[in-house]
Amino acid sequence: MNVNRDELKRMIDRIPEQDAVDVLDFIGYLNMKRERETLKNLEQASMTSMDFWNNPVDDEVWNDV
Repeated sequence: MNVNRDELKRMIDRIPEQDAVDVLDFIGYLNMKRERETLKNLEQASMTSMDFWNNPVDDEVWNDV
């Protein structure tokens, strides 16, 4: 979906101050949601790599280090 950002900016300029506060809060929510999703994806990737290294062969090798 393409968004005409200039039109979006014009719409924001026309809304009452209280609605602008709500829009700002919503944008903050969307940013936080995106950041949480990114963190969740990184955490899952980390767990996947941990599974790779967590095996009896590597455990035995590291025990002798």
